[in-house]
Amino acid sequence: MRRKIVAGNWKMHKTQKETVALLEEISSKKPNTATEIIVAPTFVNLSKAVEVTKGKGITVAAQNMHQAEGGAFTGEIAASMLTDIGVNTVILGHSERRAYFHETDALLANKVNTALKHEMRVIFCFGEELKDRQQNNHFNIVEYQLRDGLFHLEKKDWAHIVLAYEPVWAIGTGETASPEQAQEMHQFVRSLVEKVYGFEIADNLTILYGGSVKPDNAKEIFSKPDVDGGLIGGAALKADDFLAIVNGF
Repeated sequence: MRRKIVAGNWKMHKTQKETVALLEEISSKKPNTATEIIVAPTFVNLSKAVEVTKGKGITVAAQNMHQAEGGAFTGEIAASMLTDIGVNTVILGHSERRAYFHETDALLANKVNTALKHEMRVIFCFGEELKDRQQNNHFNIVEYQLRDGLFHLEKKDWAHIVLAYEPVWAIGTGETASPEQAQEMHQFVRSLVEKVYGFEIADNLTILYGGSVKPDNAKEIFSKPDVDGGLIGGAALKADDFLAIVNGF
């Protein structure tokens, strides 16, 4: 059975004091659920987040990491630095990293390799921009991103991969892909993985939807058969909104 996940990507928000307050509120109000709850604060607050959430049933993830083991890469964070403080999940390929920091599929493939070498779980993001959908090229774009970023992996590696579909035109714009559009892409992705890696891997693969998920639309989106949860942005910064999305299951 596929794991259900709701992950909050906090992006460049929250001081350490604010991080602790939000995590304590989420912990105190967290429902008794089989859904995995993931939070991804900023790098400087990861260690504190691990401390605060210990034993609370909340997973702490990093928003990014460098592909090198170490070296002269000012401002970057290595996988070993994350695992050393108890962070074993990392988000890679977020649309903002691709757009603002020019991360390519080839670079992301290297990051994935490094993360897996350190036995980390990867939440791998992908998705099309508005022009791609308008030109009816969205399936091709998604296929290229997955093939170039992930399809070099061995079958065993997929036990450590979670996918997150982000229609870029629906992030931070207030626009949301319809539940039918989300299901259509998730089904396409699952069938694509099945063609390359077989039914069992595809059927067990968790695929999240990330694109302006809110408390009032989560239940309908999560009801689709190939949508296994969400990668949440803005709504993850308020405990009540985030937990309402968790309760969308």
